[in-house]
Amino acid sequence: MNIPDTVILADGSFPRHEIPLDTLRKAARIICCDGAAEELIQHGLEPFAIVGDCDSLSQDTVDKYADRLYIDDDQETNDLTKAVEWCHASGYNQLVIVGATGKREDHTLGNISLLAEYSQKVKIIMITDTGIFYPFTESCSIPSSAGQQVSIFSIDPETEITSSGLKYPLNRRKLKNWWEGTLNEATGDQYNLEFDGGVVIVYMKFM
Repeated sequence: MNIPDTVILADGSFPRHEIPLDTLRKAARIICCDGAAEELIQHGLEPFAIVGDCDSLSQDTVDKYADRLYIDDDQETNDLTKAVEWCHASGYNQLVIVGATGKREDHTLGNISLLAEYSQKVKIIMITDTGIFYPFTESCSIPSSAGQQVSIFSIDPETEITSSGLKYPLNRRKLKNWWEGTLNEATGDQYNLEFDGGVVIVYMKFM
């Protein structure tokens, strides 16, 4: 798995699974969403940048990392979006998000749905403690392993999706609700999704 060098650590539950933890350890730069910086530091890692309103940081952290604080108190968006926008403006356009799930289900759903917006500007994935979310803006072939669990979410319920290489094939299927494309399974080392328009978010569970 080819993981980008720039990792955004969101302020959800800090990763426990070895894959997102290893992603953090190997990152060339870690961009922290505000309060996530405190937990990153507690785990012995250094933030490259801290982005957000920064109102949840201790004074010690503010003082120590003053040279890499990027304060954005815009209340019309969340800190994850601020971090993605900062990366994009800084020329970092291949990104991986970790720590974006857990703690609160409403934040989890919001963060996953935002992948659809981010994918219009940057190449991005989200790694959780159970798998990876990939947003796609066009038809694609996706590497997999036989038996790997796959779920498909369509942001636009009018998008028609056709698949091959999945246990339960889709044939010009419109996914009207979030559950309709879940709990599928790859049958080999690759599966294909064909669709025209919209954004499709694919979740693949770790094997």
